[in-house]
Amino acid sequence: MTEKQTRRKFTKDFKEDAVRLVVEGGRKVSDVARDLGIEENMLHQWKREQRVAGAGAFPGKGYLRPQDEEMRRLKRENHDLREERDILKKALAIFSNKPR
Repeated sequence: MTEKQTRRKFTKDFKEDAVRLVVEGGRKVSDVARDLGIEENMLHQWKREQRVAGAGAFPGKGYLRPQDEEMRRLKRENHDLREERDILKKALAIFSNKPR
């Protein structure tokens, strides 16, 4: 890419329609890619992502697929629980070592 060229961005609908033309329309990837003005590799990638992720494919910028969002939430919860456990351990150590 040259300096003045910008990276093309495609909407979720565009990607889904392109994949649908190949899968349901029975057309070749090369034909659809040429008609749409995109690279074949890109269309193969979209097709693979659609097959793997199903309805969660192409979440868009800043969004995660549902399973990725769940994983992120669980990691955050795990981190919070470890912090709470460590605080309780320290408190127990402080109160159990009180001089009598």
